[in-house]
Amino acid sequence: MLNLAVVLEDSAREKPDATAVVFGDMRLPYSLVDTIAGQVANLLVSRGIGRGDKVALACPNLPYFPFVYYGILKTGATVVPLNVLLQAREIAYHLDDSDAKAFFCFEGSPELPLGERGRAGFADTEGVEHFFVLPATPFATESELGETLWAALDGMSGEFETVQTSADDTAVILYTSGTTGQPKGAELTHQNMVMNAIVNDEMFPRQPEDTYLVALPLFHSFGQTVLMNAGFRRGGTLVLLPRFEPVAALTLMKREKVTLFAGVPTMYWAMLAAVHAGAAEVPPSLITAASGGSALPVEVLKDFRATFGVAVLEGYGLSETSPVASFNQPGRPAKAGSIGTPIWGVEMKLVDADWNTPDDIGEIAVRGHNIMKGYYNRPEATAQVMKDGWFRTGDVARRDEDGYYFIVDRAKDMIIRGGFNVYPREIEEVLMTHPAVSLAAVVGVPHDSHGEEVKAYVIRKPGATTTEEELVAWCRETMAAYKYPRIVEFRESLPMTATGKILKRELR
Repeated sequence: MLNLAVVLEDSAREKPDATAVVFGDMRLPYSLVDTIAGQVANLLVSRGIGRGDKVALACPNLPYFPFVYYGILKTGATVVPLNVLLQAREIAYHLDDSDAKAFFCFEGSPELPLGERGRAGFADTEGVEHFFVLPATPFATESELGETLWAALDGMSGEFETVQTSADDTAVILYTSGTTGQPKGAELTHQNMVMNAIVNDEMFPRQPEDTYLVALPLFHSFGQTVLMNAGFRRGGTLVLLPRFEPVAALTLMKREKVTLFAGVPTMYWAMLAAVHAGAAEVPPSLITAASGGSALPVEVLKDFRATFGVAVLEGYGLSETSPVASFNQPGRPAKAGSIGTPIWGVEMKLVDADWNTPDDIGEIAVRGHNIMKGYYNRPEATAQVMKDGWFRTGDVARRDEDGYYFIVDRAKDMIIRGGFNVYPREIEEVLMTHPAVSLAAVVGVPHDSHGEEVKAYVIRKPGATTTEEELVAWCRETMAAYKYPRIVEFRESLPMTATGKILKRELR
């Protein structure tokens, strides 16, 4: 029997008074985080939710996230974390696709009206029975959007006997767009998530006071496993930052004596820019820095080591691999530009289209304790990427004589904008619903701070007069903030192959 909630429960039992979460002026001990998670579990059970049910959670990096995440797990139910930038239409799709029975949604703010979008998405989905508002005002018992968490928890006991789930039960469903349009839910088991948290935790040297800055979104696999689950397993302190901003991050790191930072390359780039501009100081407490999400430019790596006195260790993984598959591991030489070697208990190899071993470069395939069960309710999509326990990633790489892997090209045409995966086909499908658009091709173009920016080449319908600005504005209303194209270029025609496929490499 195994339940991912153990990473919190063990630390709460061993060091109940130690600080688990820091948010602003709030400092919450392990005992309190575990008790509120217990209340959430009792609430869910009282509403008829238990082992095998799905519960969605849309929340930025706030104390609510661990309260609800581990509360769901304690009942034996499955957590379905949602990206906080999703629009109402996209939220409804995820709730429906995951068969969610309940939905915890942060109230949001004027800048990010997550609560309104969540409520609208909930209203458009038949199967979801319960909507709980996580209020923006701490401990508020009323919200115009519906029942608040605090009102619902009133009178609930914090004692809860955690449901004994099996290692192969699904703990979390993480949505990933893949290269084929609609997002798919990767089913990750309790074993997948616990093992990945343990291996990550064991890789980094322990400090007398381990303090992690949590700037990576917790709804994403990187922040969830490497920071929250591994950090709680270690009994460390998690300093939550809802929205990454370099000066705020560096100020917090100095104030809270942060020892470990994990981020995507654009975060490192932004922090360096802030230090070089004299807007922030280097935090002297930092010991470990990890990067993932996309390749860290070697110049940024060198500059960070010179400026911060800390080497950034690069890793690699996907939602489907819980997420970490390989890493430049402490104790071994790190190679700039490399994603390192497979983590403990995991194998990697390069394959061609027929799963044979290529001569030089090939697609990365991964096998081990970190591989998902499959895509939720999508056996065909699962069969396309899985064979004999191996999962093919869609990322092309080469391997050197020491067994280190180097990414050559990424999954087909995927765009990574500011650490978020953007899948051109999904954007193209939405663009084509615009009355003035006849054909669209979306590509990533280089961008100084985001790594890549989303650009759409569009052929207008005859007689249509929509301007570039109007189309960008329409996209902004229709798609999540990290997805919509910031640049639109109208063309009379697009380069194509004989079979009618658009030649995207000629557009870049």
